[in-house]
Amino acid sequence: MRNRVNQVYEKYWNYTAAFTDFDGNLFRQVVRTIRDFVGEHEGEAYTPDKYRLAQQALQSAVPVIDMASQRKRINQLVKLGFIRPFLSGYAPETDEFLAAATSRRRKSVVSKIVYKYANLLNSVTNDIRTRQLAFLIKSLEELGCISERDLATLMTIDIESFGREFATREDIDRQYCDMDIDGFYERKYNQVDHLRNLLGKLDDLTVHDGCVYFKTDADRLFPDVTQRRAVRDPYLQRVYKSELEDEVCVHYGSETPRCMLDSLAHPVLIASHIKPYSHCAPDSEEQFDLNNGLLLNKSFDSLFDLGYMTFSDDGRIVPSATLDESLRAYLSGFALHAGFLNDRRLAYMAYHRANVFDKRYQPAARRQEIQT
Repeated sequence: MRNRVNQVYEKYWNYTAAFTDFDGNLFRQVVRTIRDFVGEHEGEAYTPDKYRLAQQALQSAVPVIDMASQRKRINQLVKLGFIRPFLSGYAPETDEFLAAATSRRRKSVVSKIVYKYANLLNSVTNDIRTRQLAFLIKSLEELGCISERDLATLMTIDIESFGREFATREDIDRQYCDMDIDGFYERKYNQVDHLRNLLGKLDDLTVHDGCVYFKTDADRLFPDVTQRRAVRDPYLQRVYKSELEDEVCVHYGSETPRCMLDSLAHPVLIASHIKPYSHCAPDSEEQFDLNNGLLLNKSFDSLFDLGYMTFSDDGRIVPSATLDESLRAYLSGFALHAGFLNDRRLAYMAYHRANVFDKRYQPAARRQEIQT
């Protein structure tokens, strides 16, 4: 049995935020001031005086009571990837961020900077070439959800010696068993919380009940019923489903609606949009176009809606390579009957393959191969 009583684990992803609002005027002023300072001193060797002058420049532009706060601000810019260690330069996207005219645009640029350059082990005087945030987001693609315990565990992983670009559930469970993560979490609760808050500020990520999800997955798992009713006309949705039920009843010669894939009369069948409703132009025909729908059981609907499977032009299921091999083999045995395929439905299928299927997981070359 492992002795964990005196384990401390101080080598971790160290992130304490001076700023949590990346859209605010104060943060933008700090970014602009340090960007300008770095530009003015481009090519100069790093010295403690250079760091001191940067703090003084920031103090003149955005005063605080103590200079330690200015150091914390500058170090956060380095950790996030806006500014390079040793004040040697700045991310080219920093200018994009400062020029952004809208909050939406600023959020997108921050997400890009953090994903490409962030290193939570870096500081003004420390340059380590690893990318924890990219590792974490790729791990989320693998895991689907990152809990508080998962996040604390990930923060203790040494990426440089890890040997892979993401962590699996087995990796996290093994790390958790090898370490006193609960003790680490108790001591570093604020830093775990700061990192979770940062993730919630990025594009397509959200925090629900303390867990991090891709927003598209969270919307699916935790739908806001009031919002959904406001966006999607409930009566037209019922008519849409009724039309799909009529189509399958005629096709199967049955009085009871059946799943288009397994031909079974499930107690619950879903009118599943091929081109997602949220992708359709407002008040357009395609929102409730019969050909933009499939009647599926809940399992098929979930996999299709989340992009874990799609269809080829001959109706065969194309499963995601990220799924378990046994599930891929099972799904590959199903296909839509030719009677459900027509030119309009196939056009929607092509959209699903290009814009929904495996969008986060699959290499572009593989998506092109499937489409052709």
